Amino acid sequence: MSGEFDDLKRRMDGAIAAFRHDLASLRTGRASSNLLDAIQVQAYGTSMPINQVANVSVPEPRMLAVSVWDKAMVGAVDRAIRESNLGFNPIVDGTNLRIPLPELNEQRRKELVKISHGYAENARVAVRHVRRDGMDFLKKAEKDGNIGEDDHRKRSDQVQKLTDEMISTIDHLLSDKEAEIMQV
Repeated sequence: MSGEFDDLKRRMDGAIAAFRHDLASLRTGRASSNLLDAIQVQAYGTSMPINQVANVSVPEPRMLAVSVWDKAMVGAVDRAIRESNLGFNPIVDGTNLRIPLPELNEQRRKELVKISHGYAENARVAVRHVRRDGMDFLKKAEKDGNIGEDDHRKRSDQVQKLTDEMISTIDHLLSDKEAEIMQV
């Protein structure tokens, strides 16, 4: 049974890790190579992450540099960045793209906060799905006679406590990111 609990914890940790990754891709006024992670480029007949067709670097605090490996892919990478809804306008220079980070205005900051709230809600839903799976497993184990009613109640409390901890972690990460976005 503890193996099942460890599996629930691992799956909830996965939801938190995905949430951290989503938050890292949100622009906060400082350049970060993670800002472009979510961008998918149409390349070679399929959609692939930008880091599989180019190197992303940060030469200056308010500038990103994208070095495309295949000259034929420059247009596709440029298009993907422009259409990404991140508000970037790349400057193409051969196989390199320079992306100056514009100052975030108040409206864009509020949009980014809204997006981060959406990411947080997705993470909470993922954690709750894992919780539901754990509770269903416990109900089935009790019904099958593998655990007693007291054991079921104790383990349900453990699953709920773990869920509450994970939701709390998501809320803390969200409030930290919100403060970072709103900082001028």
